[in-house]
Amino acid sequence: MNAIIIHGTDKKNTRLISELAKKLGAKVSGLTENQYEDLMLGQTMEKIKTDETVSKTDIVNLLK
Repeated sequence: MNAIIIHGTDKKNTRLISELAKKLGAKVSGLTENQYEDLMLGQTMEKIKTDETVSKTDIVNLLK
């Protein structure tokens, strides 16, 4: 499965792209703003993942 996300600001253009994708045989699914933000947060977290562990003390000290 391949997927793309197009985050448009103009509803008219976004609708046009959606209709074109459907005519080309693609399945189109919408995302709420919260779902989109969650997806972007997950991608960002995956990019910066270091697999290092941090102690609770270190975290508390950074928050002070």
